[in-house]
Amino acid sequence: MNQIELFSPASVANVSCGFDVLGFCLGSIGDIMRVSKTKTTGVTIGKVTGQNLPMDPLKNVASVAGLALLKEIHSEFGFQIDINKNINPGSGIGSSAASAAGAVFGINELLGSPYTRNELIRFAMEGEALASGAAHADNLAPVLLGGFTLVRSNHSLDAIKLPNPSELIATIIHPKIELKTLHSRAILKTTIPLNKATEQWGNLGAFISALYTNDYELLSRSIEDKVIEPYRAVLIPKFEETRQSALDSGALGSGISGSGPSIYALSKGRETAEKVGAAMGAVYKKINLEYQLHISEINTEGIKVLRRE
Repeated sequence: MNQIELFSPASVANVSCGFDVLGFCLGSIGDIMRVSKTKTTGVTIGKVTGQNLPMDPLKNVASVAGLALLKEIHSEFGFQIDINKNINPGSGIGSSAASAAGAVFGINELLGSPYTRNELIRFAMEGEALASGAAHADNLAPVLLGGFTLVRSNHSLDAIKLPNPSELIATIIHPKIELKTLHSRAILKTTIPLNKATEQWGNLGAFISALYTNDYELLSRSIEDKVIEPYRAVLIPKFEETRQSALDSGALGSGISGSGPSIYALSKGRETAEKVGAAMGAVYKKINLEYQLHISEINTEGIKVLRRE
């Protein structure tokens, strides 16, 4: 095999109650990436479409992640990465994670799969660190493992795939502004009150329990952010109004996707998810703010191979 083409999906991180540890994978939007063997060792960036990304291998998250992998394993050949970038950088749905995860997945496949998907997370984190200034895996884990994931530790890289209630549908709205993770992390407090922390822990534990028991009502009660959202909400136009419109339309819960500006909602059933999307879109139509809307089942597979050559 000399070349592999794959679909590297978008993802939602934090999921309100799980800052930097919880995430889930989307199926309706993602990047198309092609990784090819080259005679020259190392990693290069080839053709990039859809977005303006760095061509310098030391500044592109995909090649940085790939180079991290190659530091640990000998390869007699190198790799070129071509990217059709469908996920907007700074949108809050894991643009950098899709690039980094896709790169290490593709390189690993062309090397004969010496690493498991779980083991690839630590290499992809090098790309995430370049993009956001912090090495975190809450987007990477769902992209590589699929479905809902919990990162118990970013240091020892203990990532766990969680169950997925079958009727859950995600609605994502992306107001057409860019919000860099680096900047949205900078406004966060370094300490939080103990009472807020305990509420957050309770919500996270209840959310995970709801995934295992298919308890949609408990899941709904758990989608609440006491720690991060109050600070980041001010960076997103009409956030509270948009979130409330989702809840009023039947969503189980709604919050900021990753660091924003995208807002996610989880619903039981596609019909409700579509109503939620229409209501959220109506908020931005009132202020003539362009947006993208995605309605997606939870992608339990993660990265998908499209073609091998």
